Amino acid sequence: MEGFLDELRNFTDMTTQSSIVDGFLAISLTFVLSMIITFLYQKTHKGARYAQSFIHTIVIMSMVVSVIMIVIGNNIAVAFGLVGAFSIIRFRSAMNDPKDIAFIFFGMAAGIASGLGFYLLAILFTITVSIIIYFLYVIDYGGGQSVQKRMRITIPENMHYENVFDETFNEYLHDYKLTNVETTNLGTMYQLTYMITTNDNVSDKDLIDAIRQLNANLKVSIGMANPD
Repeated sequence: MEGFLDELRNFTDMTTQSSIVDGFLAISLTFVLSMIITFLYQKTHKGARYAQSFIHTIVIMSMVVSVIMIVIGNNIAVAFGLVGAFSIIRFRSAMNDPKDIAFIFFGMAAGIASGLGFYLLAILFTITVSIIIYFLYVIDYGGGQSVQKRMRITIPENMHYENVFDETFNEYLHDYKLTNVETTNLGTMYQLTYMITTNDNVSDKDLIDAIRQLNANLKVSIGMANPD
């Protein structure tokens, strides 16, 4: 009986050591792959809002998911228990760029594959998807469409704005539409709001400089049509 118990203890120790080794390999591989993913994110990020905390989130979440998959293994009861435990978590931070969500799932997928022991699959998956993402970034796939912007022009009260900018707009803009007219500066000035689409190779500075020559060098602002 004692010999059987000793063998059982040895088997349990070997199983525990094996799990620890597998877990260490999975976490280490996940960390390396998540670093590759976050490096790619930094290289291909185009948005104005860049957050270092988001980079750290991808790395941490990938490693946490890897550990979760190791813990779950083939145990269905543990899987349901973890689902119930994590269901109380609420994520209240809205994503500024839809591509950020894709990178989160990218890191999670690499963590899941590593946690389940599919190390080669995790490596091939990360390398292949990274190449595809960088290729899309280099060729600027889907970026050929013109971006609609909102332009606000301040003019003196005595200026007739109906046709004063038409010649300049036809030269610099592909499309434009006056959407709002309001008084400003205690009624001494007007502010015109246009929705515009600029021609190719036309910078905002060139357009602003041309308008300033017509509106007595008053304020001109250009921004995205939907900054959110």
